[in-house]
Amino acid sequence: MPKHTLHPQGDFPTAGLIRRLAAMFYDFLLCVALLLVITFAYKLVQMGIYGEAKLRALSESGALDGDPLLSSLLLLGLFGFFAKFWTHNGQTLGMQVWGLRVQNADGTAIDLWQALLRFLIAIISWLCVGLGFLWILWDKQKRSWHDIYSESKVVQLPKNIHKK
Repeated sequence: MPKHTLHPQGDFPTAGLIRRLAAMFYDFLLCVALLLVITFAYKLVQMGIYGEAKLRALSESGALDGDPLLSSLLLLGLFGFFAKFWTHNGQTLGMQVWGLRVQNADGTAIDLWQALLRFLIAIISWLCVGLGFLWILWDKQKRSWHDIYSESKVVQLPKNIHKK
């Protein structure tokens, strides 16, 4: 499947760490809301299956702690959030606010495989106490681990360009 070109086009500078962290914080707030909605929907379905009394008893006994199905749904929900935005227009909502975009070197949108790599390596970066993100400070091209492994880059768009 051919990759689609993102607009606006141009040779934009690589985004710095502070701007990326600001966009991540904004997206973090949106992700918390998404996780709450997924969890609420999941619990409603469980209540419909088991009934309120049985679900309450299971919860109080600890039988629902560490539910692998819920954990999987939450992880898939988060990946879906990022993959949709990254592969569609290269920007999550937080990235739009801060004028950032993830793209390939040729200005095209990343594909689903690249989005999966970015997502998984970003998780590893956080698990390493943010080292994968701090890597931007040492890399001459200002790339994080997930930029490097997904062969993509995060650019800073100019403020005065209108989107098409």
